[in-house]
Parts: sequence; structure tokens; C-alpha cells
Amino acid sequence: MLAALLTLSSFGLARAQAELAGPAGRGQTSARVIVTYKAHARLVLEHPWRPGDTPAAVRQVYRDRAAALAARHGLDLDSVRAVGPQGHALSARGISALALARRLAEDPDVASVEIDHRRRALNLPPPPNDPLYAAGSPANPSTRTGGPEAGQWHLRAPTATFRSAADVEGAWATTRGDPAIVVAVLDTGVLADHEDLDPQRSGRVLPGYDLIADVATANDGDGRDADASDPGDWITRREDLFGEFAGCGESDSTWHGTHVAGIVGAMTDNGVGMAGVAPLARILPVRVLGKCGGWDSDIAAGMRWAAGLAEPGMPANPHPARVLNLSLGGGGACTSVYEQAVSAISAAGAVIVAAAGNSTGREVGAPANCAGVIAVTGLRHAGTKVGFADLGPEIAIAAPAGNCVNVDVAQPCLYPIVATTNRGTRAPDPAGSTYTDAFNYSVGTSFAAPLVAGTAALMLSVRPELLPSQVRSILQAAARPFPTEGADNGDDPTPVPVCQPPSATDQLQCYCVTGLCGVGMLDAGAAMAQTLAADEAPGEATGSGATSAPWLAALAFAAWRLRRGGRRWLQGKRGHA
Repeated sequence: MLAALLTLSSFGLARAQAELAGPAGRGQTSARVIVTYKAHARLVLEHPWRPGDTPAAVRQVYRDRAAALAARHGLDLDSVRAVGPQGHALSARGISALALARRLAEDPDVASVEIDHRRRALNLPPPPNDPLYAAGSPANPSTRTGGPEAGQWHLRAPTATFRSAADVEGAWATTRGDPAIVVAVLDTGVLADHEDLDPQRSGRVLPGYDLIADVATANDGDGRDADASDPGDWITRREDLFGEFAGCGESDSTWHGTHVAGIVGAMTDNGVGMAGVAPLARILPVRVLGKCGGWDSDIAAGMRWAAGLAEPGMPANPHPARVLNLSLGGGGACTSVYEQAVSAISAAGAVIVAAAGNSTGREVGAPANCAGVIAVTGLRHAGTKVGFADLGPEIAIAAPAGNCVNVDVAQPCLYPIVATTNRGTRAPDPAGSTYTDAFNYSVGTSFAAPLVAGTAALMLSVRPELLPSQVRSILQAAARPFPTEGADNGDDPTPVPVCQPPSATDQLQCYCVTGLCGVGMLDAGAAMAQTLAADEAPGEATGSGATSAPWLAALAFAAWRLRRGGRRWLQGKRGHA
């Protein structure tokens, strides 16, 4: 039993809660299954119906069968309808469909149990009505405003032009997420009152925590506290020349965490701004980056706290995340501090997604290069590796990271990733909710990672029991192959090369190959289809004794959990990947 507990420890509390708390992830009001009785089952013999019985009499027979089953198993069962000569549709409250199927499959009168799934017409819902989704306002070079005219191309189905588009629309045909699934954004903090995030502070963006211990880095006047909003991370010219932040680069505040939060979960179909990948999931801001980036010690602590693990001196996280997004990183191998954090977080059942880095085709940095992390590199609209993105064998999958094509400073960026932001140059402007555009554009593997994190949240919304390894496997199995032709270098006639292993030399646009850019391009629609297809197997519980020892071990591990009650700068674009 101990071996089984250790093997299945990553089921953790989340799976047990999904099992016992009911079908919230499905959007159902009760769990429904179809039971097929054995030919000479005692229940059938004791509660028979005969040809010629009235519909009311038949309904009563099936109610009696449901009551008998309920009494045997201590369940609150209702009879829904007969299904063929030996079938019976049943519903129950206070339990998930998967748990109900497993429980009833143990009954000696039951031949098989299947989840009674809801099917839908196979038409896609209309695209979101968010004005920046289909196309932004026309770009105006004279005022440097507007655009991108391609809109949120990266969320739509792929086309001959947008080969790397992730088809999030395809996943939306099934779900737009679930508030029970929390995505932690470990970043600069989040401006939760942005008009497209949580302007009414309704709880879509959770309170979160500020894990930055160094007061100067935090830039908010104190160290760690319960305020995960972003005070700004600007660097003055003097700071860039002298003192603790020398060499960090003069810049305005980035609002980087707000960018990422919007990509993951901006409100969708509200007629405002942009669409998020998983708009019904909740965002947990975990502030680990400030002026000039963040420290490994804060980031690792933030990762653990985000997943609901105990962290010395920290209050318990009341909203443990199922997905952690880390759009940050820096050079070097995965450290033991990160290894330990990733191992513990994975065992708790949380998925970790991290950006590969933006050092122009060099090696993947930490923490993306840690085993157990879903590392994401960046693609151009054409499906090739975008010039700034890093690559290597640690990459799990590739996703759109934005690219401009036009390089002249006066020209609009054609294919950036639209994101939520603020007009403030230093401190946030209270009335400054806005969006990145064709001139104030957002590109980077920082913005590829939340596309994958949001997709993972959608997958967990329909199958909350998935393990991190299963989420990774489904994402990779659903990925589309990389293109091998059709790209160009604009005015430069040099052919686009095939990507090579990272070295000390920059590597710009190249045709991705499996093993360097992951297994393929993110396809959210296909990932959702495979998630649903994989869900059929657990529902096919047959015969008595169908509940396996590993399942009991997982529940035992969850019960045990209930009882239990480096100063190194990460550089890589000022701490952002």
C-alpha cells in the first residue's frame, strides 16, 4: 500500500476533492450514469415490470430500483429513465459522475456503468464579440496608435497565413473554463481592477500574495505582504548607472504580470477589449518580480505557496492553483531549489508552465529547463521559431509568441500578442486600463507560455482529476506538426534554415524540428478533443470490484494530506521571459 501511495501521490488533494465535491467542472447540477443490470439480477427480479404496464407503473418500478441501490450504497439516487431492456439512467447529488460510476460498478447486480455524457450539436459557437479579437482598430503610424489589424490571430483556427494559430476557438466549443480551476501568475503582480480582468473585484482575480522580500526590489515600500498588485517596476537613468540596479536598463513600468493575466483569463464576450484563453478560470497573482527582475529564493517560495504547499512564515494559500504560469527565467541549469519545488508542486497535482527564454536561440534557462516543467518556446505566425525564442531538448511544446515582420520603428507590428496593460509610465494610472497594440506591442516567450497555461486550465475544467504528466502528454499528443516550408526572411533572400541545437551563436528564424522546439505547435482544440476522448475510459467501469487499488491509494493519500494540516538574479529581459 505504501508503494501505491507514493506512486500516486500526485493525485493529491485536488483529485479527491474533484471526486467528492461533485460535477462542478462539467457544468452539471447532478452526476448522471447509465447502469446496465445483469440478466438475472436480484434487483430486477424483485422490482420487475411487465409488458402492458402503464408508463406511471414502469416509472415506479425504476424508482424502486433506484431506492434499493441507494440504500445499498448510501447514496442519494434518483431514477432518470429506462434505457433499453436492462439499462437504467440514474442521477445523484454530492458526488461526481466518475465516483458514482465506480461506486455502482461494485454492486453484484450491475453488469456495467457508464457516465451519461451531455452531447452537443457539432457547430462552433460564434466568435467572441470583444472588439480586439477579430481585428484591432487600424494602425496609424503618424500618431503611433491602433492595431494590430490581425487582432487576436493566435486564438483562432490556423490558416495558410497564421499557421501557428492555436485554435483556442475549438476548445471554447466545449468550455471556457471553470472558476474552480485557479491559474497562478507568478510575475510582477496584477492590476486586478483592469476593465477586462476584475473591475468590480468580484473574485475573478484572487487576492494573491507579494513574495518579494527585498524592499528596494519590491518598490512598494515594504517586503512580503498580502498585496499582489503591481506598483510598477520602472528603472530611472540614474538607477541604471549607479547602485543596486546598475545595468538593468532605463525603462518605464512593464505591467508584465497584467499582460500575462489578460492572456490567460481576460473576460470574454463582454464587448470590451480582448478575449482570454480561459476566461472562466480564476487568476491568482503571485508577485515575485519587481525592479530589475526577481530572486530565485522569492520565485521558488512563490511557486510553493501558489500550489498550496506550506511555506515558513507565510499564511496558508486558501486558493491553491492547479496551473502555475512562469513567464520569467534566466540562464543556467535548473538548481536544486527549483528541482525540489517542482517535485513537490507536481506531487500536489499542479501543472507548471514556463517560458523558454528570449536569448535569440540559445539554451533554455531556469526554471523552464527543470524536469517536470512544461517549457514553451515561441513561434512566428508562419509557424517557424521566432528569432528571439530559445530552444533545446527541454522544450515540451511551441506556441505563438508574436512577431512584427516590419522592423522599422515607424511601422506597426503586424502580429503581436494582444494583452491587457496600463497607461501609467511609473505608478499605475487608476483610469489607465488599456491594451497592447501595434506600437506598444507585446512579443516574447512570456506570451507563449500563458497560451499553454490557459489551455491546461481549459483541460482541467472538464477533467479536474488529470495529473500534471497527463496534461503534458495530452498537449503533446494533440500538437500539430511544424511546417517545413513557406516561410521567408522578407527583403533578405537568404532561405530560412532548419533549427540547430543551441550554441554560443545567435539563431534567428528557423524551421522547428521535434526535440528542439518541443513535439509540435499548440492546438487547444485538438487537446480538448483528446481530453474528452480520454475521459471515456474511466466511465467504462464494469463488473463488481472495478474500483482498483491505485484509486483507493489515491484517496488514502488525499486523506493523509488533509490530516497533515539563493540570491541569484534571473536576467533574461529584466527577469521576464
